[in-house]
Amino acid sequence: MTNAANSDAGLEREQLLEIQRHLRLNRMIEERLASLYRQGAIKAGLFRSLGQEGCSVGGAYALERGDIFAPMIRNIGAVLVRGGRPRDLFAQYLGRSGPTGGRDTGVHYGWISDEGSMLAVISMLGDMIPVIVGALLAERMRGRRTVGLNFIGDGGVSTGAFHEGLNLACVLKAPLVLIVENNQYAYSTPVSRQTANPRFVDRARAYGCRGEEVDGTDVLAVYQATRRACEHARRGAGPSLIEAHLFRMSGHTEHDDASYVPPEMREEWARRDPIARFEQYLVERGMIDQHAIDSVIQDIDRHLQAELAEAKALPFPEADSTIDGVYADLRVSSPVPRLVREWRKARGEP
Repeated sequence: MTNAANSDAGLEREQLLEIQRHLRLNRMIEERLASLYRQGAIKAGLFRSLGQEGCSVGGAYALERGDIFAPMIRNIGAVLVRGGRPRDLFAQYLGRSGPTGGRDTGVHYGWISDEGSMLAVISMLGDMIPVIVGALLAERMRGRRTVGLNFIGDGGVSTGAFHEGLNLACVLKAPLVLIVENNQYAYSTPVSRQTANPRFVDRARAYGCRGEEVDGTDVLAVYQATRRACEHARRGAGPSLIEAHLFRMSGHTEHDDASYVPPEMREEWARRDPIARFEQYLVERGMIDQHAIDSVIQDIDRHLQAELAEAKALPFPEADSTIDGVYADLRVSSPVPRLVREWRKARGEP
């Protein structure tokens, strides 16, 4: 298993400090979201990545300008590294008129940019794999050397879409990097109850692509492994599957107390907290001290206060906008306008 505990991974001090800030930002956003959830301001589920921040941040940090990625609901760290704003995440969870116009209270949104696009995540586990493979094939047809990064959990590895998508990527040598976040539990189902072969990296050999295991709580190890996979893909050598060993130090959602996890297991993984590990490494290297850490926390706190205030100032969506975006254009000659009028009439609306 790859471990980068004694290496700067070829990164400059400024880059290492940037990674530290992303890690802290990831956790502090989720702490704010958890507080909002307990206040009743978030009506849907809240899926935290407590303990998994190093995998999201390290993986996304290895991408280059123009690369694309498809996160899962817990990969807020990757969203931030690739340019996502905390305001948009707050607006989404609060149901305000943010990226999806208040129609979705979660992270199911994306963007298209020359700097690097994010494919909008969908809830069906594994389904983003064939989607990102298709996007990468489109990039290849345009003559671009774009690499795509996708995350999947240990539970999602058992879905049909995972197998079909990875097989397609291998057959077509798509430049895909697929990180399997083995967080030991798919909701409350331990890996031992899900598969007879707990080594998810073996799927790489089964489908004929490059595979690698990595300590998912070591942000630099994840960065290095993903970087190698990106270089492999950019050479036209095909996809890689990276199995990252980590642990979700919270329930499946905020309302889940994770009482099914043995206390000793939780304590063991708590000692491997990715943020504490990385900051201790930076301290030992003389790159930061506790005062600098506190300063970063205070700065992020001020930043998040401003971002949350902006999100709360956004309006809730208007009721009349419910069907906006469902059809390409309601003004074209089709039965849709008539059906909409009948629907509104049935509801007693003008």
